Amino acid sequence: MAAQIVPAAETDLPAIARLAGEIWHAHYPGIISREQIEYMLGKMYALETLRQEMTLQAIRFEKLMVDGELAGFASYGPVEPARTFKLHKLYVKPRCHGRGLGSMLLAHCEREAARLGATRLMLAVNKRNTKAIAAYQRNGYATVDSIIAGIGSGFVMDDYIMAKELGGQFFRAGAVQ
Repeated sequence: MAAQIVPAAETDLPAIARLAGEIWHAHYPGIISREQIEYMLGKMYALETLRQEMTLQAIRFEKLMVDGELAGFASYGPVEPARTFKLHKLYVKPRCHGRGLGSMLLAHCEREAARLGATRLMLAVNKRNTKAIAAYQRNGYATVDSIIAGIGSGFVMDDYIMAKELGGQFFRAGAVQ
């Protein structure tokens, strides 16, 4: 298996959106409702939304290629406070799970964020997404907050906020147990 991570271009966004749909429909049933899956895919993965993230919001997209095929992707970018980046998206095809590819993609995002001046990488993960939470914990992330945020149409994101100091230390201030 030959895996590599390469920057995504605007022309890659339709393939990323299609892959997001495939992954979300395989992974999220049982975590959130099918109606919320469709709502969030329509909102977060509309091509215009992805284009604006890439071109206007300085969010970087990375493609995980396995044997020449798009097998995953991630996006990340600067947020407040200063020197903090947010991991907005990180997904790997279910058939590629268990091979260390998600950790490889995450480490790549961490290195790139640090190269761009970040000292902390934060992310939001659904509280019922135990598989992802465990993976982030294995990669040095700690839970620092718990939020419930309305996203429209009666849906909410019920998430943990996790963070990692990019100097290698856990971020523990305000950690939720």
